[in-house]
Amino acid sequence: MDKRYERNIGALTQTEQELLQTKKAAVIGCGGLGCYIAEFLARIGLGHLTLIDGDVFAQSNLNRQLYALETNPGKNKALEAGERLLQIRSNLSLNVIDVFLTNKNAGEVLKGHDVIIDALDNVKARLLVEKTAHTLEIPLVHGAVEGWNAQVCTVFPGDFTLSMLYPADNEPDKPSVLSFTPAFCASLQASEAVKVLLKKENVLRKKLLIADLKEMTFDIVEF
Repeated sequence: MDKRYERNIGALTQTEQELLQTKKAAVIGCGGLGCYIAEFLARIGLGHLTLIDGDVFAQSNLNRQLYALETNPGKNKALEAGERLLQIRSNLSLNVIDVFLTNKNAGEVLKGHDVIIDALDNVKARLLVEKTAHTLEIPLVHGAVEGWNAQVCTVFPGDFTLSMLYPADNEPDKPSVLSFTPAFCASLQASEAVKVLLKKENVLRKKLLIADLKEMTFDIVEF
């Protein structure tokens, strides 16, 4: 076994570690949530990552987005994330797609993955991803942040949990987000993704974990 993964063993079995190296995940959005998620999955030993984002870094991203630097405004988020991940794992199987998902390209871009991870910040795109994941029969891990708050759930084909959470005609304004909230939420999403890939119990299926880091309260709402 590669020595880089030896500290995983114990929390994961040798068999689980080897299984992770055969799995494929798609991370949609490479901003506040997505860059942390991608890095966590690359470091734990996931075999293949697809990074999807048509957006570019801006100065307003510097307060919370891991790969936003003073030197890269205007550069594509997915491409910058990919460069960073290959510095961590040069042998990582990586597909970087610098486009926004649309009804026309979503099925082609997302097919063939074992899990899809929602690191988006708008309702329309989230509902498109849920619909596409259902059609492709791929589990979806959702996360969202605002201020001190984070929420996470795992959506299996047929669940349509996001459709219950988000009215299609209600697109909220861009929320306030602090530096640490995306990192916290991304940790939960990466954990859920690994549990899905390894078929572990107690994923947040038909449940929504809601965390308030200011009040330090954690609640699970069941659907």
